[in-house]
Amino acid sequence: MVSERAFAVAKGEEPADLLFVNARLVDVLSGEIRRGELAVAGGYIVGFGAREARRVVDLKGKYIAPGLIDAHVHIESSQVSPAEFARAVLPHGTTCVVADPHEIANVLGLKGIEYMLRATEALPLRIFFMAPSCVPASPLENSGAVLSADDVREVLSWDRVLGLGEMMNFPGVLARDPEVWGKLAAARGKPIDGHAPGLAGPELWAYALAGPRTDHECTTLEEAGEKLRAGMHILIREGTTARNLSALIPLLTASTAPFVHFCTDDRHPETLITEGHMDDVLRKAIAGGADPVVTIAAATVHAARCFGIPDLGALAPGFRADLLVLADLERMEVERVYVDGRLVAEGGRCVAEIPETESEDVTSTVVMDPDKLSFSIPARAGKVRAIGVIPGQVVTEELILEPKISGGEVVADTERDILKLAVVERHRGTGNVGLGLVHGFGLKRGALASTVAHDSHNLIVVGTDDADMRRAVEELARLGGGQVAVADGKVMAELPLPIAGLMSHLPLEEVARRGRELVRAARELGCTLPDPFMALSFLALPVIPKLKLTDLGLVDVERFQVLSLFV
Repeated sequence: MVSERAFAVAKGEEPADLLFVNARLVDVLSGEIRRGELAVAGGYIVGFGAREARRVVDLKGKYIAPGLIDAHVHIESSQVSPAEFARAVLPHGTTCVVADPHEIANVLGLKGIEYMLRATEALPLRIFFMAPSCVPASPLENSGAVLSADDVREVLSWDRVLGLGEMMNFPGVLARDPEVWGKLAAARGKPIDGHAPGLAGPELWAYALAGPRTDHECTTLEEAGEKLRAGMHILIREGTTARNLSALIPLLTASTAPFVHFCTDDRHPETLITEGHMDDVLRKAIAGGADPVVTIAAATVHAARCFGIPDLGALAPGFRADLLVLADLERMEVERVYVDGRLVAEGGRCVAEIPETESEDVTSTVVMDPDKLSFSIPARAGKVRAIGVIPGQVVTEELILEPKISGGEVVADTERDILKLAVVERHRGTGNVGLGLVHGFGLKRGALASTVAHDSHNLIVVGTDDADMRRAVEELARLGGGQVAVADGKVMAELPLPIAGLMSHLPLEEVARRGRELVRAARELGCTLPDPFMALSFLALPVIPKLKLTDLGLVDVERFQVLSLFV
């Protein structure tokens, strides 16, 4: 509730804290742009003028719009701390995000979610959370934690937790899995995010009926239209890898805007630096033919209402003074950003104080003894299954190949681009190692390894020989998590990610620089993929077809079962 003083300012009895004059107001409620003034007191918008003000800002005809909302994001995918993430996105006009912390929850469970809440509490960026619904993503792997329906119910009671995070286990919803339905029941009456790629017809109707009311996995206009008609809010995604905006932007009209919003889902450091954040998404939407005011409305007031945040997203009395000053509306040129009426970014720089949070309790998450690991695959008669990487896709193929045998073992065959792949359980020190083969990386020597391996984030390593694979694992254990490229026993490039093995304490620019060095090193080793570590991170995700590898072995995702390497 606004303060007594803000009420008095609105009535003209006291001076405003801040008064913008000579502005062009982007009114997302009426759909118009009009010249006028905007008064702020106590962090709230209090009216369209004031008798007097402590500070007057003459915008000289520039636009003022509500701050932008990212409707679904995994902060962990930025590979930087929450504080550094805020520093990175505020200058791009993002003043609020709805985050799903299921990456860190898969590593540390409730402790990881508590860290994210603690690390975001004092930030000028508004960060709300959704309670992770799928920890682990499947029973065919060992994660660092398991969140039950009771755990989800507890998280839902915490401050700034809005509802239930993306329900990826749509087969469990449709099969009436008691634990899945227990989580849905715990969130009844709150927003529930969906995650149901390709779901249609009666199964879609049943899924929506069970509670999920958003979906960010649409890839075609037809799919998005069907889900919209089924009562779902469509979150148009434009991330680093998954880019659906160009296909879906015709869906956004003045009529559909209350049910169409935008999200980044996963944006990596290089994308944040070279393209931006929500300003980039809206710029592309407008360039694709969407009306600017309708686009801004979809990313502000309508997104806020979708997630039950009543005081965000509009230029009207009683709304939070989260504001953007734009030099150009269509190009989304963000000059200044205000949160609660305080200047937080100007000229592409964050000017607000951004406090870092102690993270010792979420480090030291690589628990293993590299000396006890074996990457040996004893030879057997017959052919083998191999994962076929599809460049630019997270789906894979199942290949049946004749293995290369040496010394009674299956070994990498660089001539045919068949490499060894291993997933090592790194949360509890069980010693589990899933072994497989992969085609499509192109490595001629060395190994690449990462503790970013969706969604359970065990350690994944691909290589041309066991010695370099072991050296890569040893280095990640020393770093406490991260990504590394190794050749001939030497580390060529590395990115430490000590926060849960997912995030760095380094500045965004340094993380991006080290990421570029990793890609450059992978190229020197012969890798042909545009983003080798992104491709590697999804080879362990057993909820996206066709063949994946976890610490329990090869997984046929379509049949949802562990397979033998040998046919």
